[in-house]
Formats: sequence, C-alpha cells, structure tokens
Amino acid sequence: MSPPDPWILRTEHTTYAVVLDQSGRWAELFAWGPHGIEAGPSPMYWSRRTHFLTPADAAPAEYLPQGLRAFTGGDLIAHHPGDTRGSWCEFGGADLERDRALQLHFDDELLGLRTTLHYRVVAGTDVIQRWIELSCTGSREVRLERFDSAAVNVPVSQARLTYLAGQWSQEFQLTQVELARGRFEMTSTQGVPGHAYAPWLAVQDAALPAHGPTATYGIALAWPGNWRISADAEPGGALRVRAGRLPHEGAVRLVPGASLTTPVLACAFSPDGLDGLARVWHRYERILAGERLLHPRKVLYNSWEATGFDVQAASQLELARIAAELGAELFVVDDGWFLGRHDDTGGLGDWYPDPEKFPAGFDHFIDEVRSLGLDFGLWVEPEAVSPASRLYAEHPDWVYRIDGRPATLVRNQLLLDLGRADVQEFVLATLDRLLHSHDISYLKWDMNRPPTERGRPGQAPPEDVEYQDLDAAHVAGYLRVLDHLRTVYPHVTVEGCAGGGGRVEHATLARTDVAWPSDNTGPMDRLRIQYGYLHAHAAHTMSSWVTDAPGLFDPRPRSLAFRFVTSIAGVLGIGADIRAWTKQQRDEATGWIARYKQVRDIVHHGEVHLLNSPADPTCGLQFHTSAGDRVVVTAWSTGVLDGAPLVPGRPARLRLRDLDPSATYLDQESGTRFSGAHLMHAGLPYAWTADRDAELTVLVRT
Repeated sequence: MSPPDPWILRTEHTTYAVVLDQSGRWAELFAWGPHGIEAGPSPMYWSRRTHFLTPADAAPAEYLPQGLRAFTGGDLIAHHPGDTRGSWCEFGGADLERDRALQLHFDDELLGLRTTLHYRVVAGTDVIQRWIELSCTGSREVRLERFDSAAVNVPVSQARLTYLAGQWSQEFQLTQVELARGRFEMTSTQGVPGHAYAPWLAVQDAALPAHGPTATYGIALAWPGNWRISADAEPGGALRVRAGRLPHEGAVRLVPGASLTTPVLACAFSPDGLDGLARVWHRYERILAGERLLHPRKVLYNSWEATGFDVQAASQLELARIAAELGAELFVVDDGWFLGRHDDTGGLGDWYPDPEKFPAGFDHFIDEVRSLGLDFGLWVEPEAVSPASRLYAEHPDWVYRIDGRPATLVRNQLLLDLGRADVQEFVLATLDRLLHSHDISYLKWDMNRPPTERGRPGQAPPEDVEYQDLDAAHVAGYLRVLDHLRTVYPHVTVEGCAGGGGRVEHATLARTDVAWPSDNTGPMDRLRIQYGYLHAHAAHTMSSWVTDAPGLFDPRPRSLAFRFVTSIAGVLGIGADIRAWTKQQRDEATGWIARYKQVRDIVHHGEVHLLNSPADPTCGLQFHTSAGDRVVVTAWSTGVLDGAPLVPGRPARLRLRDLDPSATYLDQESGTRFSGAHLMHAGLPYAWTADRDAELTVLVRT
C-alpha cells in the first residue's frame, strides 16, 4: 500500500509536510526544511521494527496521547475522574486552507474528547505556529494532567541543544549541551517564564558547526505563566521536543461542552545556523509588533539609579533638564512616586501621586517635564500589593493565600490574584485613571515577585480546589489588561519587566513595545545578556540603559563609549546619575545620542548578524537595510589588547556578512572605502586600546 500524500505548509523559504500514519491513528512529520525537501523519501523514515516498544513510541508523531504512546511519553494525559489515565484516538478528518493553515482532528469516543492540531503559517516569515484545541464531547468531565502545545521532531542522530539560562541579573546566557540519548528539560513554576530559563530552544546536528550554513530548528512558547520544554533523544536516532503549559494545580478540568486552547508554539527553521535562526525570530517579532514598530523607539531617561525611592519634584526636574540637554526624548519616573512609597515596605496598590513629593501638583510637574520637549512616563507594578497599603487593608482576600498558612513576603510584598474579575477591574480602573488624568505616554510594567502560597480560598467547593486553573486565569487577566492598553491607549508605549528579564516571551512581546532584559547594567555583564537575548528576540524590543553600574560577574571597567555602543544595539536609554557627570561626559553622551537617532531605524528594522561572541577578543553586531545600502556595525573589545605599540601587534578584525562583494562601502566617520569582498574576507579593522574599547561604524554603499 502506497503511503498517503502529505499535507504541505509553505513559509517564505521553508516547507513543513505532515502525513497520516499508516495506522490512521496519528499524524507524523514527513519533512521540514527548505522548499523542495518534501520531494523525496521522508528524512524521518524509520524501519517500523520495534522491540519492547509500540510503533507509536518510536514514531515521529506530531501529537500523541499517553494511551497510544505508552513508554516514551505522551503529549496529552487525560482521564475521567477516578478512572485510569489514558486516551486512544482515531483520525477524524482534516481541513487544509491552501498551504497556509491546517487542522487535523482526532477523536476518543470513549473518553469523549476531540483533539484538534492547529498549524498556521505566519506570512512573511519562516515561522509556523502550532497549538492544540481540546474539546469535551462526552457527558462526563475530563481531567487534563498534561496538554502540550505540540511535539516537534528533528532528524538528528546526536543533537546540540542551544538554550538561554541564567538567574536574576544574569539572564539570557547562551548555553549549549549535546544530547546523544536521554532527556533534557527546562521548566518554570514561578507564574512567569522566570530568570532561570527562557521558553526558547534551538536544535542542530552536533556534527555540524553552530554558525554558518547549518540546518537549525527553533521553538518558542508564547506563554507568560508556568511552562515546560523537554527534548528526548529517542530510539531510532531522532530528537523529539515537547512544549506547553504547566498547570500549577496539577490538573485542569474540562466539563462537557467546554474547550481548552493551548498556548501557541512558534516553530522556526533556518539553513544558516544560530545566526540565521535569530534573523527568523527577529522578522517574526517585527510582524508581532505590527504598526507600532513604525513609531521610533525614543531615547529615554529613567530616574531609578539616580534617586531610588527618594523621588522629589525638584531633583527629578533637575535630571529632566540635563536629560533634555543630552538629547533624551522621554523622561520616566521609576518606583517611589506614589503614596506611602518611601522604601520597598509600603505603597504598592495605592497608586496615587504623593502630594508631598510633588508640592505644586503632579500635573504641574508633568507639564514642566513636557515643557523641556520630553514625553513623560511612569513605573507601575499593577499585580503587587504592600501589606501596609490601604488596598490590602480593604481587600486582603485579593492576594494569593492559603487558609491557615503564613504568607511569604518577597521584596516585602504580596501578589494580587489577577485571575479574579474584581482584581482585573481594579487594575484596569487604576491604569485608566492614571492615563486619563495625567499626560502619560509611557508605562514601565514591573513584576517583582512570583506567586508562593498560590491559593484562592472560598472561591470554589473544597473538592474542586485542586483543579482551579489559577495560572491560566492570572495569565488571562494579565493579557486582558495589556490588550486594553494597546486598544484604548495606542499612543502609550508599554515596557515589560519582571525583576529584569523574568517575563519575556511572545505573548508579552506581542502586546508591549519593549522589554527590560535584566536589572544588571554592568558593561561586560550586559553585553553577554544582550548577546544571548538577540539570539531569540529582536533589537527593537531590547531596552538598554547607559549607567555607571559596575559588573556583578565581570567587573572589568569599560569606557562610556562601550556602554553607549552596547545600548545603541537595542533601544537606547540613560539610567545614570547624570548630575554627577562631567562636562566632557555630557558632551560625549550628546554625541552618542545624536548618532543613535541616525541609525535606530536600521537597528530596529534591519537584518542582524551576530559577529563572534563576548568570549572572543572582539565581538560585534551587523545591522543592514533590506536593500543592503546602509550597514551599521557595533563592535566591542572583549579580550586582551594586541600589545601595540611596543610589540608588532595587528588590529583586530570583524568579518562582515551578506554584503555585495563587488560593491564599494564608505565609512562615513573615517572616509575609508572598502569593497564588499574586503569587508567579508578581511574584515573591519579595530586597533583597540585601553581608552578605545568600542566603536560604532556606519557604512554606505556607493
């Protein structure tokens, strides 16, 4: 019997082909890669011989329940209350919308559960979105213990996994592991993606280099709550990745007639290694931003590192005047502007400007800031509440808690249950009041503590407490508020933050304008953080401040130029106490800000190449327009110097990529002309010294 024809999905440069297994009980990956890969035998072909396994356990299946995949792990674990776990499904039909979208239906008549696999091509990218819809079609409740968004099969015999790991103040560290056999897993139960891991993974064949012309597969989960990603090097020489939500309560109820939709898992492919995969993700995130990307990311000044909680109108205005003179376009007052907020023990929840801090009135203060030519922004933490606040005194039931158990304080605060409708209405009313009453065009949304005692006493019968889907409810409330901000206040820029980079994923990035990758702004530390971040996320989302902070992990001093070039590679901000800067420092800063404004359109809209890494003596980023007529290079000295002039040292060089070898490129700063061939094979020269440790180069094709 000849195999059935595959269903074909086509992205801009790739093909994703799915076929029904010969048994008719599950779908399998037929091929995934560049256009044309489907013309031939499947790279996922396997012999169908199994010993001590079932065919479903060895198959490159797109999605399988535990009942069919008994040994190597099901993507779905479902059962009736009190019954044995397991589901056995049959194919129930397919809907193909040309080569852009696909739905595959599978039914378990006994359990009363329909599983629909969704695929959607994102136009203009090499990304396919996948998710699952689960519908209770029977007369009995179904309980879901595991419900991944998808399983992703990659034809490699020994996998190299690249992921982003770290901790608070050391997020997005690019990390790699080879997996010949066994399981690799990342997870977060912190109610946010967390600082330890990002919900992102890249897979390559370990026999091939990580960069350059290497087939590279990537996934990213769009979920700002609890999550997990696991990768299994399975029998027969393939890697199978599973990703999805992680319900905090252990299981989720699905009552008759109800449906559950899983988070979107974005699947990407590039033939050009990790560098090429990064550009696929950048393109995808520019599409997620939509028309909001057309608004330039403004140069901001944030007052936190200068004044901390000691917010006073006079000192804030002094900072604003200097920031305006430097060329900043936006002034953001951070934590400390509201009632009861003199340190981190009070105030959260009572979101009213403190009249003692703004004696002439808050609106008068804003008017003075705006008279300097600056937009105005505020820091908020809508999900948090201080035990000493008026809000907590009035609504102690609004926080996560467990009856009879003590409440754990993190940063001297508690977390509001944003899954409750009344809490959502309070947050919406608070933000509406601030944005209607005051001339605010920027909000920095922070979140500085994960849920600990995550319970909602009194909101469900005792037998159902275990199955409250509190994580999904909180996420829904959070996204509802962000959607409201985008819809009602399209002129307001929203920055996402969670103690730094604790909540950076596609559901948040689709609803915010920029993200704060880390609270660590030390120069070498920050460069490593941003290097990892840019493998998964676009430069237009990456807020980056110039400060005076030393490095926590790499304290090597670096110049003001180094800090500015690092920040210019994303969305430039200033966070230092600029009152203490010398005239020379202020003049230098003015020059850098002016240069940023000249290149930010290319940095935020252009194609990016990652040149070397912070572990190399010279590290850089190359940004260029789609037409290739303008090229921006940010470069840093990250190693030892060459010893010049006492020894015959030579300049370091960064080899550029993807240029026209026959064209001539003019360095606008030095006037030097290079051929494209020279820049790609010999590279841009950098004669680093102790004082010259970073450079911004703009090349124009002539």
